[in-house]
Amino acid sequence: MDLRLLSIATLLGILCSCSAQQEGSDCIKANAQSCGECIQVAEKCGWCTDTDFLKQGESKSARCDELQSLITKGCTKAKIENPRGSTFINKNKAVTNRKKDMAEKLKADQITQIQPQKLTLNLRSGEAQTFKLKFKRAEDYPIDLYYLMDLSFSMKDDLENVKNLGTDLMREMKEVTSDFKIGFGSFVEKTVMPYISTTPARLLNPCTSTNNDTCTSPFSYKNVLKLTENGEEFNSLVSKQQISGNLDSPEGGFDAIMQVAVCGNAIGWRNVTRLLVFSTDAGFHFAGDGKLGGIVLPNDGKCHLENNMYTMSHYYDYPSIAHLVQKLSDNNIQTIFAVTEEFQPVYKELKNLIPKSAVGTLSSNSSNVIKLIIDSYNSLSSEVILENGKLPEGVSITYKSICKNGWVGTGENGRKCLNISIGDEVSFEIAIKSEKCPPQGKSETITIKPLGFTENVEIVLNFICECECSKDGKPLSEMCHNGNGTFECGACRCNEGRIGRLCECSTDEVRTDDLDANCRKDNGTDICSNNGDCVCGTCECKKRENPEERYSGKFCECDNFNCDRSSNKLCGGHGRCECRVCICDANYTGSACDCSLDTSTCLAANKQICNGRGTCECGVCKCTNPKFQGPTCEICPTCPGVCAEHKDCVQCRAFETGEKKDTCERDCSYFNLIRVKDRDKLPQPADQSYPLSHCKERDANDCWFYYTYAVRNHTESEVYVVDTLECPAGPDIIPIVAGVVVGIVLIGLALLLIWKLLMIIHDRREFAKFEKEKMNAKWDTYYMSIIGNKADVTKISSI
Repeated sequence: MDLRLLSIATLLGILCSCSAQQEGSDCIKANAQSCGECIQVAEKCGWCTDTDFLKQGESKSARCDELQSLITKGCTKAKIENPRGSTFINKNKAVTNRKKDMAEKLKADQITQIQPQKLTLNLRSGEAQTFKLKFKRAEDYPIDLYYLMDLSFSMKDDLENVKNLGTDLMREMKEVTSDFKIGFGSFVEKTVMPYISTTPARLLNPCTSTNNDTCTSPFSYKNVLKLTENGEEFNSLVSKQQISGNLDSPEGGFDAIMQVAVCGNAIGWRNVTRLLVFSTDAGFHFAGDGKLGGIVLPNDGKCHLENNMYTMSHYYDYPSIAHLVQKLSDNNIQTIFAVTEEFQPVYKELKNLIPKSAVGTLSSNSSNVIKLIIDSYNSLSSEVILENGKLPEGVSITYKSICKNGWVGTGENGRKCLNISIGDEVSFEIAIKSEKCPPQGKSETITIKPLGFTENVEIVLNFICECECSKDGKPLSEMCHNGNGTFECGACRCNEGRIGRLCECSTDEVRTDDLDANCRKDNGTDICSNNGDCVCGTCECKKRENPEERYSGKFCECDNFNCDRSSNKLCGGHGRCECRVCICDANYTGSACDCSLDTSTCLAANKQICNGRGTCECGVCKCTNPKFQGPTCEICPTCPGVCAEHKDCVQCRAFETGEKKDTCERDCSYFNLIRVKDRDKLPQPADQSYPLSHCKERDANDCWFYYTYAVRNHTESEVYVVDTLECPAGPDIIPIVAGVVVGIVLIGLALLLIWKLLMIIHDRREFAKFEKEKMNAKWDTYYMSIIGNKADVTKISSI
């Protein structure tokens, strides 16, 4: 299991390493020919402006690389061009802290709900610029409400309830805002077949004759009342409205919504909260349905009101849902769909497509319309959803919301905050990133705004497409081959039609035989050693996929990746490869820098190099005595042991006994003998810097003696010996005899007790047997007496 895990970890490491290398090669792969081109590749790319940076055979594009790579190659930080983006706030008016009961009433354009209002971002390709946007719902914010009602015949009873809507709604909305306006509009259907009947009589009165109702002529959309503060005027005009009729069930409400959205002057919209209440009991026609009436032109999204009537319903098709969403958003209109229970599912699906919209259930006669409007307004105003205008090509934007109670949203949820009350403040972190420069590097302007609100944030985007050093460029510079280029940022930017490191060649001369001859080493056949291209008679070496690997040299004959390896590492990981030869770090040598000059790995436990029995070569011990082996020459499998080897000599010299006592002076004079009184005085291994062995041996008399053996300075042997033997004491006879006697007595007593116990058990058994036989005899006598008495009685009876 451990081996498998190790293999997996190794494989993952290799993959990660390869991935990192692949990513790091983006700057080089781009083949940038100028500083401006380089900084547009990625955020991590820099350009070296040092005129002496390039090595022989390297092209201009080698100046463009990751910052650390450039530093490693010898470019100082001061010579690296690496411009960064920035953010500037141009307008930063604080959000308004306004109370409803304040004596001073502010106008809508004096209220600020979003901060800041204008920024300028300087964007570099691949680098995001982040800023914070704050939003606070202002109290007593003005509201415009436009009531758009379906006046087809099925809404007859609803119209009666709406006639007093103006004053009632004014009264309710005073609880929300002191600045409220209301307007009214109505719609039916396009005035062509098959949506309405075009017979003259039905055009005058589209209602059926069986109902004896008088209806007004059909129309597409009518702006009955411009937004006003006068609720009585609303009631008066709505009271004069009459029901109309059409043939099919879906209505032309989308035509009416489009005109309400785009005819701002006719409706009277202000730059405040705009609410559109759409009331109906039927479905809707949308783009494409107009073909049934022969109408094929798509809706143009423009205002076509004459005398407050939509005049182009017979000419333009119904708008699409997407078209409506765009116009409602552009004009900051929040829509409330007040529809009957039957059509709730349809309009809920529509709500999901229209941001900042709500759906309420309208009673059959619209009696609950005021409560529906209040509830829907509270629902819409409790959420903040940010949207941005169209982004320039290559520009992306991300949002992160920090909402009420610390709730954080990212992704699509980062655009919005929910359950916001009046006076609550929320914030958004917005990051804008550009992946490339636009044509000519022109500035762009985008806007970010909360849906349904008129305020927005204006953001000017400036793109960093050139390096600062390019401003100091010298056109027609003599450094660029007779003025064939501009010398900027340490390199030549060639004029059109010129190429080469110094713009020394025309594009027409690049591949001639004369120039190629200058790119062949030793008049060989290979151009640039097959590792580069001959450009203007000069080799420009190929780039490797790994940015750390490169070819160099006049003929691209050198590289930094084909040196000897050790442990699968280039130059053993202890040097650098230059022109296929390892240049080793300090303390390393060898063709692959795999030979360490450090001897710390050869130190034995006694701090001696190779235990004094070998030499340290490349950090590894080479034992001079073949008997010894191991990492530090400490192991001797065939040796008898130090103690056993010197036992006889120590015994004869210290105690004049043992097998060598007769030849002691001849055989045992190779060490110095030092006597000590007891074992505690013997030297300890921790106190010595040379090999030391502690020994305990036994002589022929079973006496023990203790000593140490050591070799000092590789040559001088030294023995410390305790000068007294430890002999075992003789046996004490009296305790042994006494013990034997006591043992015999105890065994005799035990046997006696056992015999006595067995006799008691035997006697008791015999006595019990006797008592039993005695009892049996007594019963026999009694029985016989009874039989005799019975015989006498029998005899008397017979007499």
